[in-house]
Amino acid sequence: AHVDMAFASVEKIMRDVNYGWLLRYVHANGASMFFLAVYLHIFRGLYYGSYKAPREVLWILGVIIYLLMMGTAFLGYLLPWGQMSLWGANVITSLFGAIPLVGEGLQTWLVGGFAIDNATLNRFFSLHYLLPFMIAGVVFLHIWALHVPGNNNPTGVEVKDAQDTVPFHPYYTMKDAFALTIFAILFAYFVFYDPNVLGHAVNYVEANPLVTPAHIVPEWYLLPFYAILRAITFNIGPIDAKLGGVIAMFGSIAILFFLPWLDTSKVKSARYRPIYKQFFWIFVLVCLGLGWLGAQPAEGGYVLAAQILTAYYFAHFIIILPVLGLVETPREVPTSISDAVLAESKAHSGGGSAPAGAAAAPDRNA
Repeated sequence: AHVDMAFASVEKIMRDVNYGWLLRYVHANGASMFFLAVYLHIFRGLYYGSYKAPREVLWILGVIIYLLMMGTAFLGYLLPWGQMSLWGANVITSLFGAIPLVGEGLQTWLVGGFAIDNATLNRFFSLHYLLPFMIAGVVFLHIWALHVPGNNNPTGVEVKDAQDTVPFHPYYTMKDAFALTIFAILFAYFVFYDPNVLGHAVNYVEANPLVTPAHIVPEWYLLPFYAILRAITFNIGPIDAKLGGVIAMFGSIAILFFLPWLDTSKVKSARYRPIYKQFFWIFVLVCLGLGWLGAQPAEGGYVLAAQILTAYYFAHFIIILPVLGLVETPREVPTSISDAVLAESKAHSGGGSAPAGAAAAPDRNA
């Protein structure tokens, strides 16, 4: 990796390497699809209480994977050496300089000098190559942690006996095959029809440390945290605005590690928590709002809106979840998964003993 060749190497791959354009677009849009899948996975876990006992370790390992993904994406974003790559990396690395006492030295050590240059590009290239292997290792641990307590389910009720489960094939394979097919169609659309829509046009301009882009914006999957970073525009006692923004941004991610203990409710699934369900959807809208604000200029009403949504983001974890578990009256939770399924079937069939056309339960001894 070298600053004199990094930008040109991208066009070399696009123009002169066989199917180089495909490799690049699959790589770039594949990262976005990976984050999309993880975000859906996270919000599904929040809705169904998949972070609660006995799955705390599973949840924590998932958050570690998420952190490693963000680190990998940030490191890789510098490598094309475009304008947004350079200045985005400059913004993030300068955050370490806000840390009292050790910040300046830490920033210099991270960058490899007093400014982002060839040393930075080389070490980011090496780390961008290394971190996916670390992600794969933690994914292995994540799967191991999943197989200890087993899968969660929409009811949030633990498996009691064989009637509460179904064979992996064909039920899970067909369900996952359908989801993968839909996902592949979406992925193919971005790769073949609109490969640059999730990127930034200014990144097709070679990096110039003397010219700052009009608006520095990270990739879409980091926008909510960028909005939180910029929302802190005031000093908090001895903590200046820059350090406060850094603390808020990293705190918004770190707080996910403590979620299993912040939620005091004994009921897992939002299906049986009517008040939490409403707050969950408000939280989803807040996250989407922060993502939109992260792409807007840090001025005027955008800053105020980001401050309000940032305050709610932290209040959701620190105030709402602990208090809600104490005051909310959940609906009656079924004693087993099979009871929940049968009750739902009876409701859909008008109260009969089984839904019309329902097949008999499979013989597990066959």
